[in-house]
Amino acid sequence: MSTVGWCPSTMSDQSICLSVYEFSTPEPSLTNMPPKTAQIRLVSSHPEVYEPCDDSFALVDALLADRAHLLKHRPSICMEIGCGSGYVITSLSLLLRESDVAPYYIATDINPHAARVTLQTLESHGCQAEVINTDIAFGLESRLHKSVDLIVVNPPYVPTPEEEVGSGGIAAAWAGGENGRKVIDRILPVADGLLSDKGWLYLLVLSANDPLELCLEMRKKGYASRIVLQRSTEEESLHIIKFWRDPEVLIEANECVEMRRREDGIVVDFSHFSPFSVWRNRIRDS
Repeated sequence: MSTVGWCPSTMSDQSICLSVYEFSTPEPSLTNMPPKTAQIRLVSSHPEVYEPCDDSFALVDALLADRAHLLKHRPSICMEIGCGSGYVITSLSLLLRESDVAPYYIATDINPHAARVTLQTLESHGCQAEVINTDIAFGLESRLHKSVDLIVVNPPYVPTPEEEVGSGGIAAAWAGGENGRKVIDRILPVADGLLSDKGWLYLLVLSANDPLELCLEMRKKGYASRIVLQRSTEEESLHIIKFWRDPEVLIEANECVEMRRREDGIVVDFSHFSPFSVWRNRIRDS
């Protein structure tokens, strides 16, 4: 049986009340021979929830292609931002069933109907997760700070008029504003705050979202990246990018930031000068 717990809102009037869904361990018969990914016939639906489509399948195929690395990665906390129908988070749970670490799964969506549909999809596959109705990870940043080992995101990426971004219902699943980047550019800093030192982020984007620029922006934060899967459909060209923290990239990023600050005249580093030479220059100038 499922249980639904409503978290009382203690924030401002504009904050979103978190809805947490948890349920009991499924019957053994449901877990004897799990499929590798979620079965479409068992995915729940709702008129206001985005159904699995080419982008959903591409993201799951990328996870499937990287499955051997995921099992070696041994993530303890896995999260999907924007879970929709629950197809991706359920598939991820099934893909990692052979892991010697039992990951804790969290899924979020701004659409309350999507939260309920995701719960139903998980249950129908004998999986479990904490499903939260919230905007990206609002209210979770402190609890999950630097502790999530794996984040998967199929964001709203379609270029649309700005006023469509964040609208209610199913439109929130695809409306991305100018260049389709409005929501993506909000998600990346949040993901950076949630990811652990060994954290991985799988992000699905369109060519129109400028994947190269996204990789360069994340590189400034110390992330290396690679395209795990690229797929073209009749309407769009999809890329699934994997990001991970890289110490060498972080050092390079810090050096670039320091160089830029010096060029802007914000920082003067006296560590390379003798204090006596600085003193002599002051006397000469006076």
